[in-house]
Amino acid sequence: MSKERGALGRGLASILGNSSTNFKNNTTKKSKTPSNIIGSTHEISISEIVINPFQPRIKFNKEKLNELAISIEQLGIIQPITVRKMKEGEFQLISGERRYRASKIAGLEKIPAFIRIANDQEMLEMALVENIQREDLNPIEIALSYQRLIEEIKLTQEQCSERVGKKRSTITNFIRLLRLPDEIQKFLIEGKISNGHARALLSIKSKESQINLCYDIVNNGYSVREVEQLAKEFSNSSYKKSSRSKNTASPLPFAQQKMIYDLSKKLNIPIELKRNKKGNGTIIIAFHNDDDLEKIITSLNS
Repeated sequence: MSKERGALGRGLASILGNSSTNFKNNTTKKSKTPSNIIGSTHEISISEIVINPFQPRIKFNKEKLNELAISIEQLGIIQPITVRKMKEGEFQLISGERRYRASKIAGLEKIPAFIRIANDQEMLEMALVENIQREDLNPIEIALSYQRLIEEIKLTQEQCSERVGKKRSTITNFIRLLRLPDEIQKFLIEGKISNGHARALLSIKSKESQINLCYDIVNNGYSVREVEQLAKEFSNSSYKKSSRSKNTASPLPFAQQKMIYDLSKKLNIPIELKRNKKGNGTIIIAFHNDDDLEKIITSLNS
């Protein structure tokens, strides 16, 4: 997580090195490329295209890329990619990396591309905004994109809202996800918890409790409403992982799980639940001495 985010969070200077990659700065230099290709669509060689260093997407689904490659083999490229001219024989992707990657898989030598002028800051903004509009970015990729628009393009959240056509509160909620521990962000990237789960976890102050409850969400299949209820109860107190696993043959309803959890918390003693496929089971209450046993019996009789 941290390594990936570090790569995404690099500043413009560290990515590009100097202004030589800015086509606006290079327009006075001699070039064999006709100037009239700028602002138009042309077939360019795939071998002349370099990847966009501003790409906010962390992962590309190989199966979907292969499906797109098959579609391209049969129908060709329906929507051109967008590039900027860098130097003679080199173009840099602005948008359309999935189409570019799938075209390489399909064995294409050339690809239709809209060629435009863009400086480094415009390049970053276009790439981020274009990707935010897509539906297949995971929440952390979206959050990092919003963060970069604000930090590197120097936009306010209000300006960012206008650029991407989203409510300011939506942008704020996404950026808040970056406060979660890396373990939780990883589950969010992998789709094991939802945005709703993650937002509920943010209301818990303790990072350890956030992680413990997150593991219970994954293992026990808690709904967002159930997590909101637990998060409200444990916002200022410690939450410990339950002993039950998602591999349990016959899981208890949430209300019954909470009863066991509350009893364990009340007695300050671990309680283990075992249940078979038929629904029969046992509750195991551990004790360490006679005082523990007396406390358990007294509590159960009350």
